[in-house]
This record gives sequence, C-alpha cells and structure tokens, in this order.
Amino acid sequence: MARDDWRIRIELEGEVDTLLERLGVELHDEARELAAELGRRLAVSRDGDTVFVYADSAQEAERARAVVEAELAGEGLRAREMAVEHWLGDEDRWDDEPAGATWEEEVLQRGFAPWEVRVECASHSEADELADRLEREGRDVVRRWRYLIVGAATREEAEELAGRLHGEVEPGGALVWEVLPHNPFSVFGGLGGTGTPL
Repeated sequence: MARDDWRIRIELEGEVDTLLERLGVELHDEARELAAELGRRLAVSRDGDTVFVYADSAQEAERARAVVEAELAGEGLRAREMAVEHWLGDEDRWDDEPAGATWEEEVLQRGFAPWEVRVECASHSEADELADRLEREGRDVVRRWRYLIVGAATREEAEELAGRLHGEVEPGGALVWEVLPHNPFSVFGGLGGTGTPL
C-alpha cells in the first residue's frame, strides 16, 4: 500500500512540554482508547510552541487528531490552532502553506528569460527580418549575425515558439552565465551568456 504524508499541526498556548510528555509516554483514559484504535505510537516533533503529530493517511491523521484533542482536554490545555495538513511532494510544501515562486518566476523577476529559443537563419538579412517580425509581436530578441535568441517565460511557450521557428529550446542563458561568466562563445548552444532579457 502506498504511503501518504499527513500531519496535525498544533499551535499551543504554553505547556508544550506537558503535551509532548503525555503523547510520548502515558495518555489519559480517552486518549489511550483512541490511540489503541490507531494501533501504533504517534510520531511527534516540536518547533517552539508548535507540536506536529505525523500520520500515513488522512484517516489516520483524523484519528490522531482525536487522540491529541482528548489529551489536551484531559490536561486542561488549549490550542490556539489545530490543523490537519497534507504534504504536496510535487510542490515541496504542506497544503496550507503558500506556494513558493518557481525558479522560472525568480529568473523573470531578475529581468531574464528562463527559457530561450535559439534559431539559426540562412543569412544575416533573414535573421534581421525574422527578428523584426518577432519584435513586432512583442518578443524580446537578441541578434547575433544569423543567429537569434528569443526569450520565453515558460517551457511550454518556448516549445511552441521553437516549433514555429524551427529553433531549439534551452534554459535561459542567465542560468549558465552564473557558472561561466567570461565565456566568449556565449551565443552558441548551451555555452551560456548574459541571458536573454525579457
């Protein structure tokens, strides 16, 4: 059976040590009965006044929450907040945390295109004509003789553009430039450059 990652986040008003001791050692009667239904010990951690209780499924998390609520009531403790949270592995965060900026958004904020389409034209004049047309479409273009580098905000946008222009999609040059800042061949292939401004 596939495992899932869940936790209960308990924001306490003091007495964190008391709750941790109770959850780890000896529970009150109602909590002990609920824990027996759970069929295993609770995995618990602490960060300041916040206690986390971990579970393998939503159902197990709800049963563990009942254990925690019973233990809080038995000790006369009060939680400012208690929430069941689910781990979103693809996003590397708990579901009630705000989504962070993607690397593409961070590169855009620095003024560079996270993706580039590199196009080789048959001649310098063909490259100029294509660059002029792309700029009229609102695209940012870097011109290098018969080569063009066209910035894109997403991989999907870059792939669509590459299909239309018969170009190649690559991560933006700003990423490579940070590794190779003095590269004289910055406009060719994945060798890097100063990045395509967007």
